[in-house]
Amino acid sequence: MRTALVIGTGLIGTSAGLALSQRGVTVHLADPNPEQARTAAALGAGTDEAPDGPVDLAIVAAPPAHVADVLADAMLRGAARGYLDVASVKGGPRRELEARGLDLTGYIGTHPMSGREKSGPLAATGDLFEGRPWVLTPTRDTDTEVLNLALELVSHCRAVPVVMDADAHDRAVALVSHMPHLVSSLVAARLENAEEAAVRLCGQGIRDVTRIAASDPRMWIDILSANPGPVADLLTDVAGDLEETVRALRALQSTDDHKRREGSTGIEDVLRRGNAGQIRVPGKHGSAPRVYEVVAVLIDDQPGQLARIFADAGMAGVNIEDVRIEHATGQQAGLVQLMVEPKAAPVLSAALRERGWAIRQ
Repeated sequence: MRTALVIGTGLIGTSAGLALSQRGVTVHLADPNPEQARTAAALGAGTDEAPDGPVDLAIVAAPPAHVADVLADAMLRGAARGYLDVASVKGGPRRELEARGLDLTGYIGTHPMSGREKSGPLAATGDLFEGRPWVLTPTRDTDTEVLNLALELVSHCRAVPVVMDADAHDRAVALVSHMPHLVSSLVAARLENAEEAAVRLCGQGIRDVTRIAASDPRMWIDILSANPGPVADLLTDVAGDLEETVRALRALQSTDDHKRREGSTGIEDVLRRGNAGQIRVPGKHGSAPRVYEVVAVLIDDQPGQLARIFADAGMAGVNIEDVRIEHATGQQAGLVQLMVEPKAAPVLSAALRERGWAIRQ
């Protein structure tokens, strides 16, 4: 691939443009909002000048509701040798294109499983897709050259290609992305009118659960409108679990020992099912989940503190597998949780203590 046209310069489109430009591909940027395309170009994602002729690959990064229109326009004017989209829903856009009678041998639906709570070109990064799954949904009609162009794009973005059926993909993302977002929003909504004294007690748990609720509602309306059925089915199951959980909690309030035991069993069941589901979430780089030891370090909220901790860990020969930060409410201090291999935990704790860090047991 030597040339590409990115249509839609939001977070995903601009990030793809940045990754391709960094690999030497000439990228042309287009957007209904010319100012947004100019911003993406200024960031180094490509040029906002139109290409002289057909490019190798057109990448449509439009909202799901507009994907079919944008793709059809690009195909009818012969903008590229191959076409793909990066929308989060795959079955609907393809069926819309088929209904228009377009030749879809030159098209493949794709979906990079990566994103951020922020949107727009200013949120984009060239490494947004690195190590993340990138779903490809070819059919028997998909031209081999187009599939190879899509694989080349995934390679340039350093993502991991995953081949799926389009409808199976839509059911999967309903489970791992769309339904969790709505559940996160429902939890976060409980905070809107909560007493200030309660909100000030928020810790890392509520931050973890509500983080994705900060995303742009307009973008999510587009996404959910394109995949409502599978999401509704999953939420129906969640609603059933919630009803059972409420009944179990009410039983725990009873003075009857038998009802209290039933309530305790019900709560234990949902918690254990949660354990069983959580352990299936892939770990680092998509590998099997691993159990790490946590070394908790108290720090002041000052510039350079994290850099010092990582440098000291490196000097001790310990690799930090993951990190979490919990800020103390109302104080300029925090707790850094360093996840390391179990055998490395005592080595890291001792090394950090020697360098003056306060380790929390």
